[in-house]
Amino acid sequence: MKNLSAMAFGFAGSQILYAATKLGLPDVLARGPIGVADLAVKVQVNQDSLHRLLRALVVLDVAIEIPPGRYALSAFGQPLRAGHPRSIRSSVLLLGDPATWQAWGALTSAVQTGETAWDHVHGRPLFEHLAASEELSTIFNTAMREGTGQVAEFVPFDFSGTTVVDVGGGNGTLLAALLGRHPDAHGVLFDSAEGTAAAVPILADVADRCRIENGDFFDAVPEGDVIILKGILHDWDDDTCVRLLRGCRKSLRLGGRLLVIEPVMPESLAAPEASGVVMSDLAMLVYTGGRERTRSEFGALLDAAGFTLTQVSERLGASSIRVVEAAGD
Repeated sequence: MKNLSAMAFGFAGSQILYAATKLGLPDVLARGPIGVADLAVKVQVNQDSLHRLLRALVVLDVAIEIPPGRYALSAFGQPLRAGHPRSIRSSVLLLGDPATWQAWGALTSAVQTGETAWDHVHGRPLFEHLAASEELSTIFNTAMREGTGQVAEFVPFDFSGTTVVDVGGGNGTLLAALLGRHPDAHGVLFDSAEGTAAAVPILADVADRCRIENGDFFDAVPEGDVIILKGILHDWDDDTCVRLLRGCRKSLRLGGRLLVIEPVMPESLAAPEASGVVMSDLAMLVYTGGRERTRSEFGALLDAAGFTLTQVSERLGASSIRVVEAAGD
């Protein structure tokens, strides 16, 4: 049963997870049961306050209490660890960061004015803010990698014999996964220098078939048989998206395909993925001024840029993300 009071107090759960992750508790608790006093010394915090936080983690099922007074990480809390294969550590750190927190606090203003909440609070767009903050930029890029890693294996496309250009591909997580599955494919990772800063080790296993190029994707993108835009279009308004798509159209080889990988807003809010896409859409209002789009809205954008929408995939795994495929011929 839904509970309005619990929804209203939901911010507390977010900050409990953030505080625990920021203090490094999940990684310490994962090593085995530990007493509050020893844990307080290890992570250098106030013992009484730590005990109160630990009790909250137990109530949220993130930690377990082993009497008398010892705590360990629960199975549910394992993804908060840095080394977990499905880690969401950086995503939690990004969502709970004061800069993000303040932007969500301006949601009312965004709804009233139509302006982006992040810009209203911080006086500059998100990506300019990230460029000026090395720590938050690193967290952001790692969080994007975490999300990409959870859907990469489900991309339903045969890349055999093609040159794949991952536009705005960050640290190369998606491209590395795709090239790993298609040993006769080649790739180009294209993003800003900040975006690709951590890409070399991630692409190490496919380095002989992949190159990294830096630049502004609004100026031009490298030529390829398949051009991928993952989580890019929903950051921008329609006019900006059409501008980017036209640049991709110019760089797409004859017979090539464009793959747009991001949530697709369902026509009905009764659809299983509706809640996830709607919340992501609201996040775009807060962070970038972009939006999530329906299939027909994607079709209109693609048509304006000279593409034809050919198909939309099923959801990738358990996510709300789909692949919107388009032809440029």
